[in-house]
Amino acid sequence: MTRPSSPRLDPTTSDDWDDDTVALLDAAGHLNIFTTLAHHPKLLKRWMVFGGHVLAKSTLPARPRELLVLRTGWRCGCAYEFGQHTVISRGLGITDDEILRTATEGCAGWDDADTALLTAVDELVGDHVLSDETWARLAGDWNTQQVLDVIFTVGQYSLVCMALNSLGVQLDDGVPGFPPGTEAGR
Repeated sequence: MTRPSSPRLDPTTSDDWDDDTVALLDAAGHLNIFTTLAHHPKLLKRWMVFGGHVLAKSTLPARPRELLVLRTGWRCGCAYEFGQHTVISRGLGITDDEILRTATEGCAGWDDADTALLTAVDELVGDHVLSDETWARLAGDWNTQQVLDVIFTVGQYSLVCMALNSLGVQLDDGVPGFPPGTEAGR
C-alpha cells in the first residue's frame, strides 16, 4: 500500500500546546513524531510512559534493542522510525554495515544471538507469533524479562510505525530514511 507523501496531520505548534504538552515536548524533544501526536495530548502522555520503558528502561541492552527497532522499522516500511533509530544506533557504535544489514532479507553475516533477534522481528511482524525454535533460541540467550522485552519492543515499534505511516509524519531535518538501495521489507 502506498504511504502518504505529505502529512495527513501537520505537526502542532506552540500555539496549540497547553502547559502539560509543552513540558512533554520539552522533555522528549520537538520531533515531528511528538508534535504530530500532540494533537491528542492525553494519548501522547500515556504512550510516552510505555515508549520510555521500551526505549530506556527495559531489561535489554541498547545494542540488541536498536537492532530490534531498526528491523521492525524496515519490516513495517517506516522510513521515519528507521531513520531516527539509525541516528541512535550510530551513537551506540552500531556500524553503517550493520544498519544496512537490518534492512535486508535474511540474516547473513549475523552471529547466532543477533540472528535470533532479527528472526524474532520477522516472525512477530509477519505472523504475530514467535515460533518454538525462535522462542528457544531467545530463551537460551536472554532471561524471561528480556524475552518479554523483545516481544514488547517489536510490538511498541510496530504500533509506532503504523501511526507514523498512517499519519504521513515526515522525516525530521538531517535524519536519513532507509539506506540507499533498500526498500521497505514488507
